[in-house]
Amino acid sequence: MLKLVAAILVLLFLGPVAGVVSVAALMNPAAISCLSGSLLVGDIPDSLTATTRDGRSITLNRQQLTHAATIIATGGRIAGVGREGVLIALMAALTESNLRMLANPTAYPESVNFPNDGVGSDHDSLGLFQMQSASGWGTVAELMNPEYQARAFFGGPTGPNGGSPRGLLDIAGWQLLDPGQAAQAIEVSAFPDQYQNYQPVAEAILSALTRGRPSTGDAVRPALPETSRVVFPLPAGTFTTSDSFGWRNDPYTGERRFHAGSDLPAPAGTPILAIADGIVTFAGQRGTYGGLIVLEHTVGGERVASYYAHMYETGIHVADGTSVAAGQHIGDVGSAGKSTGPHLHLEIHPEDRTSRPSTRCRGSATTAQQVSTGLT
Repeated sequence: MLKLVAAILVLLFLGPVAGVVSVAALMNPAAISCLSGSLLVGDIPDSLTATTRDGRSITLNRQQLTHAATIIATGGRIAGVGREGVLIALMAALTESNLRMLANPTAYPESVNFPNDGVGSDHDSLGLFQMQSASGWGTVAELMNPEYQARAFFGGPTGPNGGSPRGLLDIAGWQLLDPGQAAQAIEVSAFPDQYQNYQPVAEAILSALTRGRPSTGDAVRPALPETSRVVFPLPAGTFTTSDSFGWRNDPYTGERRFHAGSDLPAPAGTPILAIADGIVTFAGQRGTYGGLIVLEHTVGGERVASYYAHMYETGIHVADGTSVAAGQHIGDVGSAGKSTGPHLHLEIHPEDRTSRPSTRCRGSATTAQQVSTGLT
């Protein structure tokens, strides 16, 4: 079904056999990897039930999920935020307001004149992230706008506050922090440990709301020719292997976390090669990825995206919208973003509208033996 995914797993485990693998030989549909997907919001469900880290079940309604979609879409438009930055924002909004736009008539009587989901009573705080106008986050009218609050939370060069108060992108090294710690650095709560409790809920929201692309978007996406070959992403003899796709102990926190790719340590500056013919859909800096290139390919009539991460800014040699050939030098190995040393972090993202990424990834343990079964 998604043959390129199986091909890359085989290549990563077994090495670049002659550098090229025929797509026609990749016929094992069981050997399908899956990853976290994009930040394009799909259909919003009427409700979603998820469990917090401490075991409490909560159900979010469509209005709450619509606010979550606003946060996701806003983060997806801001360079450097990425999926992990959006996860942090969702954790913060879940903790602060349970994803509700809260007015505060005691501190700001005029706030009830704006669309809201109820009344809050936390001092002089407003909205999804419980921001305070008096602290410089914005006017009451601005803070009663969900998109404005999301932009303020993410901050950075395009944020509305110019770094004061600090948004996520204004915190140096936020990618290296635990997500709960990053949320606390922005919210400065009296209960700093509370954000981590909502991480599983935030992950469930991301999985549910970004499981596929809107059908209307497919019509404007460029047509891609069928790929005829798959190339190993690094030159032979230049790399070793370390962490593979799957569960591992995070090298920064020591916690058991899912690793959504394969790591190939190599000297800084080692050429990174496109694994297949395709088109560049992103090339730039993005959150924990550091320098990131995203390519889209067509295999068996289906779209597959490949992600190449941790390049330095000067190590990116392609631009958005350009076509590339399998084996083309697209970038150089670096150690930008959340990285412990020079390496290529490679992810393969099949576009599957019917399966939830978290279920498909975390419920299966694909091994090299399983992947190679049925391949010739």
